[in-house]
Amino acid sequence: MQQITQEKAPMSAAMLAHDVAFQRYAATRNGLHGEQFSPTAATEHLRTVCQIKSRKELATNAKAFQRFQRLHTDFEISAGRLPTPR
Repeated sequence: MQQITQEKAPMSAAMLAHDVAFQRYAATRNGLHGEQFSPTAATEHLRTVCQIKSRKELATNAKAFQRFQRLHTDFEISAGRLPTPR
């Protein structure tokens, strides 16, 4: 997995919201098992988890960026793209 820099986080977040696997992940995290969010709903999930109003904040808000990194890592693990930590 490529490391996401804080300056590139808003773009990474936008791309993530259009990832079908992330849309399913976000729906599942919101209790909608077997469903898939739209890109707009996936973006809203991301903003809620990161506690931001705009993805642009990820580039300037260190705490929001840390939350985004945790969200992204959890998604990558759940999608089988990263091994589960031991």
